[in-house]
Amino acid sequence: DDAGVATVTLNRGEKHNALDSAMFDALVDTAATLAGDARIRAVVLHGAGKSFCSGLDISSLAPGDGALSLSTREEGELGNRAQRVSLDWARVPAPVIAALHGNCFGGGLQIALGADIRYAAADARLSIMEVKWGLVPDMGITQSLPRLIAADVAKELTFTGRIVSGSEAHELGLVTRVMGDPLAAALELAREIATKSPDAVRAAKHLYDSTWTGTNPAAALLLETELQVGLLGSANQVEAVQAGMARREPRFADPT
Repeated sequence: DDAGVATVTLNRGEKHNALDSAMFDALVDTAATLAGDARIRAVVLHGAGKSFCSGLDISSLAPGDGALSLSTREEGELGNRAQRVSLDWARVPAPVIAALHGNCFGGGLQIALGADIRYAAADARLSIMEVKWGLVPDMGITQSLPRLIAADVAKELTFTGRIVSGSEAHELGLVTRVMGDPLAAALELAREIATKSPDAVRAAKHLYDSTWTGTNPAAALLLETELQVGLLGSANQVEAVQAGMARREPRFADPT
């Protein structure tokens, strides 16, 4: 929209947004488009209909056809085709906010875990469900879940595949907040973020994504300094100060 907020909708509502091959391709392509658009200040990710995403559409991804093709990895890519629908949200410089309602199972949950922030309805249903099909979660969960919950909690959820409510998911740390209307709340948050310096917001996302787990302290502290030096005296940083001192709304330029 005009505020720089992009809304991404999983749009197979009649199938509870179960993931078929076309949806995998569309999610990867959409993340790439958003990553290259300097006008984007924040992204809201949600599902049409009754659910965020119920996981894989098993009927459309039969073994030897679509399912195995998801494990293919393009040259130079860290993740395979399935993993990129979760991992590629980190490539979007702007914050990504997932609004969760209804079912959020398996691959659907892993997509949500790839977002920066998750708002969920209290009665949303979340599950690391792959064990039900005799599988392990393999859509980037090793890069997202350790940032959110302890290993023993992750194992208990994964070994059982049990379904937790949005309220319990919040208690466990899987979601950021429980909201009566998660989509409306996510859009409100996105519009608030869009009023901040996009340079500072993007730098903060990069800082935390690069240092939150498993980083050498010296490297993390150096990155803090490098990012700050790059912001100091920049046009948007000066505008933030001038607007604050004048008590007016800032007018930020798109990142270059």
